[in-house]
Amino acid sequence: MSPLTTFLSRLIGLFCILISVSMAAHRQATVQTVTALVYDPPLLLIVGMIGLTAGVAIVLGHSVWSGGVLPVVVSLVGWLILIKGLLFLFIPPDAAITLFERLHYDQFFFGYVAISFIFASISRMAASARNGVSPQLSQPPQDDHRRIGAFHRNDHHLVCATS
Repeated sequence: MSPLTTFLSRLIGLFCILISVSMAAHRQATVQTVTALVYDPPLLLIVGMIGLTAGVAIVLGHSVWSGGVLPVVVSLVGWLILIKGLLFLFIPPDAAITLFERLHYDQFFFGYVAISFIFASISRMAASARNGVSPQLSQPPQDDHRRIGAFHRNDHHLVCATS
């Protein structure tokens, strides 16, 4: 599996875990914030732009449809984020409100949070298991340095060359 697949899987997984735990801890504030967001078209535009940016970045950088379940799931998540961003950009405000009301977000809140948390946990564990590293003890590879101009690229950061 490519280092990019592992990185994106861990990134998406950890992000979703942290967000879902935060949402569950602050249920009422989350419901109020999401409700306010749906009823505020300028905020939907901003969220759409952010989602579109993240989705396009994943789709352009990771369009892998073979090599196992995890690479396909990462690519699929990228496309879903991109589509969600486009929906937020192009859906009429009245349609967004109608869709939100039909989802019964307040009523099924913990179900939505649980889906995100379970997906994220499985994604994170699968990425770690495929590398033979436990999720708690994952560390950057020590020998994977590549030269990029005046910089050395490690799969986790760029380090400026001093010599």
